[in-house]
Amino acid sequence: MNTQNSFSHLTLEERRIILAGITNGSTKTAIAQTIGKDKSTVGKEIKLHRTLTHKCKMPLECTHYKKCVYGRQCTPDCPEYSPFRCSRRDRSPGACNGCSNWSRCRFDKYQYSPEDAHMDYRTTLIDSREGVNLTVQEAKQMAAIIAPLLKQGQSPYQIVTNHPELGISEKTLYNYIENGVFHEIAGITVMDLRRQVSRKLPKKKAKTYKKRTDRKYLQGRTYKDYQSYLSDHPEVFVVQMDTVYNDETNGPFLQTFKFVRAGILLALYRNEKTSASMKEGIDILESILGTELFRKYVHVLLTDRGTEFSAAEAMEASHDGTRRTRVFYCDPMQSGQKGTLENKHIELRYILPKGTDLRELGLTGQSRLNLVLSHVNSSPCELLGNKSPLELTEFMYQDLYEKLLAFGIHPIEKDQIILKPYLLKQRNK
Repeated sequence: MNTQNSFSHLTLEERRIILAGITNGSTKTAIAQTIGKDKSTVGKEIKLHRTLTHKCKMPLECTHYKKCVYGRQCTPDCPEYSPFRCSRRDRSPGACNGCSNWSRCRFDKYQYSPEDAHMDYRTTLIDSREGVNLTVQEAKQMAAIIAPLLKQGQSPYQIVTNHPELGISEKTLYNYIENGVFHEIAGITVMDLRRQVSRKLPKKKAKTYKKRTDRKYLQGRTYKDYQSYLSDHPEVFVVQMDTVYNDETNGPFLQTFKFVRAGILLALYRNEKTSASMKEGIDILESILGTELFRKYVHVLLTDRGTEFSAAEAMEASHDGTRRTRVFYCDPMQSGQKGTLENKHIELRYILPKGTDLRELGLTGQSRLNLVLSHVNSSPCELLGNKSPLELTEFMYQDLYEKLLAFGIHPIEKDQIILKPYLLKQRNK
């Protein structure tokens, strides 16, 4: 079991693996070993999120319903009544997906949907972190005790000490009052706290009012600046840039480039994730395309605020000191602002899954990476009119397509496309 993953929350992809296990009739233990979780986690997940999709129309689920001698007038005190038990539904795996007896079964049927389960999980996760952990009635009862004592000049410490039945700490009471929990119920505000006006703001809260300033390399290169530049120059080509890796210490690191209009994903094999290495990667990209095509197709580079991309001026300048591109940065924690590249990473991860040793998998250099890119870029995309990025590039941007071919990225026959990790392993044999 992968202990690093065993205590993390289930992802949508892991829930889809659970569905595949249920459909194939695997045990909860086998499913748990596949996704690196405890079998109790899988059992609870299925039991909690399976849904009743067919209700038994008989009064009771009885094992002897086919040979019932009482006309199926089922009652719990029937001498022949024996509760129906299904090993697949009630034990392992715990749901009816993939059951061969589905069409003939007349009992309650439960199905597990990974998408619905993930949505329920996200809703529960958000709800559990919002609001106040009180009912309205509990809040009214607490306010009835607190309000008169505050007006008598008592402090929250004195109130919670003398009234342990409140079941809260002094800090919690302060938070409730400062957040207005009792304002509508009893008119209690922060002004009822005898030292509220004179109290110095805590350091943690004071820090929240500190105006943040962008680092020097971000000035004039924020996402707002990016949008403004595109509105003034709508015809320019944009390339989104990022890094992909599994081992932050030892690499390898893939410096990825998504040519937005063409849909092409290009990646460079790097041994370091430093600003110097990423700048060197852009130099290599310029050498691959040539100066003229680089300035045409990489007119704008959009990336995130990772420290490896902090050398903005160096990335923008060519060897002769002239500007070759413009670098802009997404807002913090807003990876969706370069969403087309993030979506392409999902396809890349089909072949290079997280949690694996990429070198041991077979990714040992740029030529192996080019093989991966050839298969990814040969896959048809719905957004491209069911054409592959390479097909679109060949048709629309012939000069770029020829540079890709020269670099080692080639179209793959549709029936020969492999988007699985064994792509690299089978070529190593």
